[in-house]
Amino acid sequence: MRQNRKWLICTMALIFILTFAGCASRNSATPESDGNGVNQGQNAAPSSPSANDPQQGENGEPSPPPQEEATDPIVDQLDQLTTAEKIGQLVLVGMSGTVPDEHTRKLIETYHVGGFIFYKDNIENSKQALKLINRLKEDNSVNPLPLFLSVDEEGGRVTRMPKEYAKIPTAASIGSTGDPKAAETFYGIIGDELSGFGLNLDFAPVLDVNSNPDNPVIGDRSFGNTPEAVSKMGLAAMEGLSGKGVIPVVKHFPGHGDTSVDSHLGLPVVNHDLQRLKELELVPFQAAIESGTDMVMIAHLLLPKLDPDYPSSFSKAVIHDLLREELGYEGVIVSDDMTMGAITENYSIEQAAVEFITAGGNIVLVGHDYEKEESVIRAITEAVKQGTISEEMLDERVSAILKLKAKYKLSGEPADGPDRKAVNAAIKEALKQYGLQ
Repeated sequence: MRQNRKWLICTMALIFILTFAGCASRNSATPESDGNGVNQGQNAAPSSPSANDPQQGENGEPSPPPQEEATDPIVDQLDQLTTAEKIGQLVLVGMSGTVPDEHTRKLIETYHVGGFIFYKDNIENSKQALKLINRLKEDNSVNPLPLFLSVDEEGGRVTRMPKEYAKIPTAASIGSTGDPKAAETFYGIIGDELSGFGLNLDFAPVLDVNSNPDNPVIGDRSFGNTPEAVSKMGLAAMEGLSGKGVIPVVKHFPGHGDTSVDSHLGLPVVNHDLQRLKELELVPFQAAIESGTDMVMIAHLLLPKLDPDYPSSFSKAVIHDLLREELGYEGVIVSDDMTMGAITENYSIEQAAVEFITAGGNIVLVGHDYEKEESVIRAITEAVKQGTISEEMLDERVSAILKLKAKYKLSGEPADGPDRKAVNAAIKEALKQYGLQ
């Protein structure tokens, strides 16, 4: 009996102690407790910092504040353009005469064209050429984007420079030196001439392989009769121009060397299959693409084994399938002049322009005739309205143009004119250095 009483007293004492300790534990707010019985040990989720406390990094240091995502300036620029301004960027036009007129003003102010091309009949002398180009820049100040201001300046028989400047030798002569440095030097001089006038885009170099001696349009405009020679010289010529801030345009894709018809007058037919093109005509263009060429011009050629219905200048098989997909080209694609006989004698220029864009092209070149220029712009505008050229497609085509203009830092600042004496002295020196006098 005495032992049972002792056991009972001990048991009651133990119950009392445990009960008191449990209450103390539940009601105490220690560093390990949040006062509500929630354990704040190492396995508990950390509490959120107050609004006034800096966030803590891994080492207890304050974390930097979250940064906003960087925006793409090209996307921002594109978003600021109206549909009409975007459409204008898809067109590069020519002009009549030697001074701006109501047509050039309408092309700029109403249609917001992306640029101009100048031919021999637009340029009389250095003073007039500089005044013309600076005036167009001034007129374009109403638009948000600078103009492409372009010429075909290859040297030899294809030149637009005033007579005050010494002649640059033909591509064939430069190629005959076998020295790529010669091509870089002469095309660097061309770059000095053009940039001095405020010109920023040159439809050169020619990457056609002169494989047909009966070709009436290429001939000595080519650097040589092998794809290796043309590639080597062509890439150096590109470097010469781009090094002076002038955009080189490689032409005439997919290769105009083996033709016997002048595309200014009619439509040349090239009966080679893709395998042959890859072995010869496409080699220099592939090299240029791998070197990062900024712009490719599409020729007016019919290649029945690639596309029996449409010339390459608005063929999806050539522009999208071959140039974009097969060769992996992502830059700007420009058509050859849509007013050439190869198009106007066989097709609707309006249809050709729209299909060029839908096939993967960026810039339609309309070098002559204000009425044709206006009709092309209207046709593209209608295609956008009808959805033939979707909003997504329009933005994609224009975005590539904006990137190129930004890359070369094109501006509307007036030019001062090239240093004629320095340019002529450089030509004379280069002719002597490479034995082309």
